[in-house]
Amino acid sequence: MTLTNDEAAESIRLMRVNHCGEVCAQALYQGQALVANSVTTRELLRSAADEERDHLAWCEARLNSLGGKVSVLAPFFYAGSFGLGVASGLLGDRWSMGFLVETERQVEAHLHQHLTLISPQDQTSRAILEAMREDEIRHGQSGSEHGAAPLPAAVKATMKVFSGAMTRSTYWV
Repeated sequence: MTLTNDEAAESIRLMRVNHCGEVCAQALYQGQALVANSVTTRELLRSAADEERDHLAWCEARLNSLGGKVSVLAPFFYAGSFGLGVASGLLGDRWSMGFLVETERQVEAHLHQHLTLISPQDQTSRAILEAMREDEIRHGQSGSEHGAAPLPAAVKATMKVFSGAMTRSTYWV
């Protein structure tokens, strides 16, 4: 189906946010994998990062097909997320898994919200977001199964603030 100009513009903005979110998740997991204690944790994080690269490619391809561009802020968010990944990874594998679980929980909620905002006419973007959501759920479950430590409420809230800043800024830039 053909999207109206307004529907296409909204899809571009939302897919730009999703693209940057995937940049952040990939960076977080790469940073954690760099300092992981166990081979199992390292491989789980690298596998999740690989799937985030797939999501990144899907979002970028969709942006291109809509005539949009990725956020110019993505490199800054990558750097911040990589640093957070290294810092959380240095706390130990259980904490890395806790960050993975919470990241995926927040991303899943974020994708659910975007599915309510994207036009029903934009079946291509919707299919991408639904496939990403399924992968994110699986990543979170995997982290739980591998001994994730529950994160303190303050850490979860800080992650949400960082995510909100990324979302609000990359929606427009």
